[in-house]
Amino acid sequence: MSFLRRNRAATPAGPDFDVLAMDPGDWPGNLGAGLLPAPDGSCQGVFLRYDLFGGRGPAMIIGNLPEGSPARDLGEGQVPFEVAQLLDALENDEEIHVTGTEDCPVMQGDNLLIVRKVKLSESRISCVQFDRSDNVLVTIASWDRPISDDLYALLKPLPAELFQQG
Repeated sequence: MSFLRRNRAATPAGPDFDVLAMDPGDWPGNLGAGLLPAPDGSCQGVFLRYDLFGGRGPAMIIGNLPEGSPARDLGEGQVPFEVAQLLDALENDEEIHVTGTEDCPVMQGDNLLIVRKVKLSESRISCVQFDRSDNVLVTIASWDRPISDDLYALLKPLPAELFQQG
């Protein structure tokens, strides 16, 4: 897939990989973005928080974590980073854990995507993950909304300018 390539800009702005998410212009609510910095200043991940609830909490968080990101290292039953961020943003401090996973094939254009559905002890959270060809893990966590296969068609790389500080 052409959008799953590594960004090789001479002077990287923000993350050194393409961030796959929904274009903020296509989303009717508020959008927030966060970078996970490493001690050396490199980017260890990007997550985008989409808010449809008018400031009452996010509807969805999409994370992009490159290979080697410490946020990808999970213990047994531990929820993905994006689920923890979603719960934190919703001020929900319940103890949530992973109860299982299921791999599902999804066609995206002419490409086959293997999507891992993460089952959680909190049924109001939907969570899916897939690995990109550049070893970036994309995780989508949604509150009180199921994640349908149509969502994958809306994902596209976002411009690096979105993540520049200044």
